[in-house]
Amino acid sequence: MDWERVNDIAHKVSRELAARWEVVEADDVHQEIMVHIAEQAEYIGPKSGDEEFIRKVCWKAGKSYASKEQNYRDLTDDRYYYTPDEARGVLKSFIYTDEEISSVIGREDDLSRCRITDNITSARIDASAGLRKLTDRYREVLMRIHVYGIPPKNDAERKMCNRAVDALAIAMNRNHRKGSWNDRNA
Repeated sequence: MDWERVNDIAHKVSRELAARWEVVEADDVHQEIMVHIAEQAEYIGPKSGDEEFIRKVCWKAGKSYASKEQNYRDLTDDRYYYTPDEARGVLKSFIYTDEEISSVIGREDDLSRCRITDNITSARIDASAGLRKLTDRYREVLMRIHVYGIPPKNDAERKMCNRAVDALAIAMNRNHRKGSWNDRNA
């Protein structure tokens, strides 16, 4: 493997990613990319002559690192963080209209067995925005299982639904925090 050429590609990709993800530094991204390539050298080596392939590998490794850093920062920034269970609960509230929700605030819901607070309104807004960011398959399975209450067809669909709930919680949190990093560091 031509490590110098791979290093140059990794360096360029790390600068691009650091410009897009404010929570990471280019040097850290570069280091993570190179560690990934070194760990996977036996698989990457035979294709190391393909510059586009190396760039994709670098991009994927760097983006994975940046995403982990973003999620860690989101968990530790002392701001509210939606959990997957909360995302499920919000989805169950979608069977109600906004008017129906507003009429039961302060009461206990028979379906979710929890006290409905005015926070449900903002959570529903974040969930609606998060759903738009998901794939059609994830959106469809979430609506069918958690909103309409239709059980999963099989174990594979149940697992896909769990992944979709996790993705929704992440999307809700990203929507909730949009601009927060810039606002605090301006």
